[in-house]
Amino acid sequence: MTEGPQRVDADLDRWSAPLPAGSGRLQLDPLLLPVLVLNRVFQPIRITTARRALILLYSGTAQVLDGEGELHDFAPWRRLPVRAGQDDPLPIVGGQLRVPRMVRLRRYARCWRATVRLSRRNVLLRDGYQCQYCAGFFAAPELDMDHVLPRSRGGATSWTNLVTACQSCNRSKGRRTPGEAGTPLLRHPVAPRWSHSVQLLTGAPGRYAEWEPFLQAG
Repeated sequence: MTEGPQRVDADLDRWSAPLPAGSGRLQLDPLLLPVLVLNRVFQPIRITTARRALILLYSGTAQVLDGEGELHDFAPWRRLPVRAGQDDPLPIVGGQLRVPRMVRLRRYARCWRATVRLSRRNVLLRDGYQCQYCAGFFAAPELDMDHVLPRSRGGATSWTNLVTACQSCNRSKGRRTPGEAGTPLLRHPVAPRWSHSVQLLTGAPGRYAEWEPFLQAG
């Protein structure tokens, strides 16, 4: 029988040691690091925080999958030493704990795909802050979201009809299609795939090398 999430969360706070004063907890807290969650058959299903991953591990719902492909329950994982320069350490009472980078759920087998929320920020991330008409790169305040088929002509607000445009190109295009305006699209807009979803969900361009085989397969 596994323990309830509130009890496990309280235990996590109890044996986690506080970060040193002035370390910037919101930015550096290892409990906020991203962890890839795999289902029972090793398919990627979502990104979670280290805090949630440790709750799953401590409650027996999941096991840690290390970079060598070995599975670990909580007790043996806690005994492993933190390797300098390789692991993200979590200060705990009496020492340090390796922050897991991947966990595998024991029973959940359904393959679920993350849905990236359609927003201005995520459209800019998908397009790499690059105008899809002139190919120029701009800071976020200098960019607009443009409807390829204008809303006034029935264009939807969707991943496949929104692109990043600099303000100059957006004004020049106006209420015309790219073909009518003579400004062909750099790339056809699409909804982000899972591998790109990881970038958007973690909010950073990088990801752990240990994730790659599972993201490529998934």
